[in-house]
Amino acid sequence: MDLGVSGKRVLLTGGSKGIGRATVLAFADGGARVLTCYHSSDQAAKDLQAELDARGPGHRVVAADVTTRAGADQLAQAAEETFGGLDVLVNNVGVDGNVPFDQLRDEEWDRVVGHNVTTAYLVTSAVLPLVADGGSVVNIGSSVALRGRSNGVHYTTSKAALIGFTRALCKEVGPRGIRVNTVAPALTETEPGAGLPPQAVSRIVGMTALGRICQPEDVAAAVLFLAGDASRYITGTTLPVDGGI
Repeated sequence: MDLGVSGKRVLLTGGSKGIGRATVLAFADGGARVLTCYHSSDQAAKDLQAELDARGPGHRVVAADVTTRAGADQLAQAAEETFGGLDVLVNNVGVDGNVPFDQLRDEEWDRVVGHNVTTAYLVTSAVLPLVADGGSVVNIGSSVALRGRSNGVHYTTSKAALIGFTRALCKEVGPRGIRVNTVAPALTETEPGAGLPPQAVSRIVGMTALGRICQPEDVAAAVLFLAGDASRYITGTTLPVDGGI
């Protein structure tokens, strides 16, 4: 099925690893031109640029700290210089947090909420004037926002906030034909075994209808669907990519 991303100008934050990397490459394979950013993973960024160059010209990987207003503005400037405008924004930057609530401290709350919510706000506000009418914004959330997670109140809260961000923003930009949606993956194998003990992975897989752990490419496919023309009448929604957990 043609998802309708060929020729689109795409900005994706945090594209050097994991879900971001898989999604950047999927966009490039689909014929889009992609600009992505990284913060500190220099070698991963160089490797990604090489893979993109092998797929053809027009792709760019830049360094930017999008947890700050200056970094978000810098990225918006890079998008304008590279493409002149955008058709798709994917807010992918995020961090995990695993702390019991009675041990949660302000600085950890601020770290997780800042990366997972404030960064989406900063980048979207900086970039939105560049997004063409009829464009698409896709936020990478988490399925735990829909059910909660023990030892992750701050993480769950931050991902739930993205759902509210999506629902409200879609109403403001709808008159321009811009759609805003969230993809909510379950635990995803961005590293072998998703960085968990084998017994923990087995327990999660046992709770999942499809009987396997989520792969970055599974999430990338959902992002491309929501970014492309095939989903032209879908906005304000949250799409779980969780295998039926």
